[in-house]
Amino acid sequence: MNVFDRSVNLDALFKFSHISASTQQHLKKVYASFALCMFVAAAGAYVNVVTHLVQLSLLTGLGSLGLMIWLLSTPHSAETEQKRLGMLAGFAFLTGVNLGPLLEMCIAINPSILPTAFLGTAVIFTCFTLSALYARRRSYLYLGGFLFSGLSLMFLFSLVNLFVGSTWLFTANLYVGLMVMCGFVLFDTQLIIEKAESGDKDYIWHCVDLFLDFVNIFRELMIILGMNENKKKEKK
Repeated sequence: MNVFDRSVNLDALFKFSHISASTQQHLKKVYASFALCMFVAAAGAYVNVVTHLVQLSLLTGLGSLGLMIWLLSTPHSAETEQKRLGMLAGFAFLTGVNLGPLLEMCIAINPSILPTAFLGTAVIFTCFTLSALYARRRSYLYLGGFLFSGLSLMFLFSLVNLFVGSTWLFTANLYVGLMVMCGFVLFDTQLIIEKAESGDKDYIWHCVDLFLDFVNIFRELMIILGMNENKKKEKK
């Protein structure tokens, strides 16, 4: 028998039999909202880079936090759906604006950092998302305790580094943060599936979890690439 005569069933490749049809529809809404967030955040970042609103970073940061709290406190229903989508878009826009100063710094160092970091983030996010979707249900939920412990350690190291000022500790914190955020993509994706299977269909808030994971990975990669580029320039 010729093994090369075997046909590949692409439909089976994208079939998630362990996820119910209603949850698959829910995930489509989550990722559609995620795509909207990415577009709006890109617009916010562009506005900041063009208008140089660095001095308003504190206000926009507080604004994004306020919108996130408002979104969380507004119950999900058919009546509030459009209102909450507006809050989500506003949150994404201000989050993009807050990335402006970091984007300007990377552009000043080397403009190629931005597409490299974005492409790297997209590849990482896609790979970990597919891993979570294809894996057995609940198989990555055990990571929750480790990931939140990792966040606590990162916060502690950041506080210590305010007094120590260690470049090594700062760099280690960046790489640990990148690994933790990758783990959160796995954890959050499977947690969203379990919540949807249990009847929680708040796709707007579920989108916030994934959007923050993407933004944090993108931020960590930009800083890492920026630092590496600076080191190369110093050696020359």
